[in-house]
Amino acid sequence: MKTRNFITKAGVKLRLSEIGLGTAPLGNLFAKLDEGEAVGTVAAAYKAGVRLFDTSPHYGNGLAELRLGAALRHHPRDSFVFSTKVGRWMNPLEPVAPKDPKVFSPGFAGPLSHRAAFDYSYDGTMRSVEQSLLRTGFDRLDILLIHDVDVWTHGADYETRFREAMEGAYKALDKLRASGAVAAIGMGLNEADVAERFARAGDFDVMLLAGRYTLLEQPAAESFLPLAVEKKIGIMMGGVYNSGILATGAVRGAKYNYGPAPAEIMARVRKIEAVCKRHRVPLRRAALAFALAHPAVISAVLGAVKPAEVKANLADLARPVPAALWHDLKAEGMLSAASVTPRQRRK
Repeated sequence: MKTRNFITKAGVKLRLSEIGLGTAPLGNLFAKLDEGEAVGTVAAAYKAGVRLFDTSPHYGNGLAELRLGAALRHHPRDSFVFSTKVGRWMNPLEPVAPKDPKVFSPGFAGPLSHRAAFDYSYDGTMRSVEQSLLRTGFDRLDILLIHDVDVWTHGADYETRFREAMEGAYKALDKLRASGAVAAIGMGLNEADVAERFARAGDFDVMLLAGRYTLLEQPAAESFLPLAVEKKIGIMMGGVYNSGILATGAVRGAKYNYGPAPAEIMARVRKIEAVCKRHRVPLRRAALAFALAHPAVISAVLGAVKPAEVKANLADLARPVPAALWHDLKAEGMLSAASVTPRQRRK
């Protein structure tokens, strides 16, 4: 697998594999995952050449970090890039909080029985970092992202959370970067306009954007991604399958944005699938190639729950996609004019 060198604002070189492993599934996203299989999936990814591993305290209330640390601790620390997030810390003395119906958050089946506390303050950020290091057993972080400061997560409290993040979490991350404790700092978000707002408000190295630049939708193409190129912000592209539908196709039970895909999304995916079939390209292969093509993108972060899924992702990466496919998708209005196809990137 190819690697891409990324130089941080502090001059640190990070070697990122084209595909990173996203570990929300390791936190029992939607369904419980066998412990051995979870660790085996990370091991299979490492063996296959994956060197970027992204996680968060949110994933299973710390469970994903525990499993990731168990799988990676015996490997040389300099041989992989570890990315985690702040914005929540875990209280082990209180039970898991009931779901708040006013905001959306993915469901984890069988998380650790620790209560998550949203906290974007300076002290809360430092507490979150300390907990992440204890759960993983690592002695340092490579990439540290402020997580879920968006309308999708916080609803009417978004503006308050934005100010708290810039006045607290951002200052903590900036200090950690300046001290060398963290190589790169950024945001982990699901909304392109919010990502752009943060990119203009602070001095960030990287951002993880989930689901907003895919074969299905490209709201990040017009403004945010060009800004990222201008400001030299490396984009870790998450959600390249829009929570599943671009991997499974428009089948019964297909997922979109962590929930059942609505009828209009199913219809649009069927149109994209039809173009892909004409060119004999699996939908998921086209989705991955498209996500990696934009010059702002430094890696595509893909989730997996089994070693076989890691192998399938790498197989998709290795197979070329004909340029005519991108031409036809644009001609049929499936891709925005501002999107960048693999052929355009090579030029």
